Amino acid sequence: MSAEIPGDLKFLKSHEWVRVEGDGRATIGISDHAQGLLGDLVYVELPEVGDEVVAGTACAVVESVKAASDVYAPVSGKVVEVNAALADAPETINEDAFGDGWLFVVELSDAAQADELLSPDDYQQLVDDEDH
Repeated sequence: MSAEIPGDLKFLKSHEWVRVEGDGRATIGISDHAQGLLGDLVYVELPEVGDEVVAGTACAVVESVKAASDVYAPVSGKVVEVNAALADAPETINEDAFGDGWLFVVELSDAAQADELLSPDDYQQLVDDEDH
């Protein structure tokens, strides 16, 4: 059973999500579908605060017992916060991918980038197509 996709998220085809906050910041994570594909996560490598991430490029790694997977930035910006709790509890992503399992927060360099990403409905369609 997959988690309901929150309506305020936008997605990359590679299963990353972004939630644009009102203050020019955006929170980034991986989707519930992605954590399900990966299985139990055992390690997360996050960018450093101060790093610049570029939309469409790898900026983090999530590792499960099955595989390591790059996480791509859905938007460009400067990392202003990382979810340090994941170092000790990467399974938080498995339990709450769209909530407490967020990865990092960026200060957006171009908020319009988010408009080009998939809506929750489009992303759900992509997931459904993959499953059939």
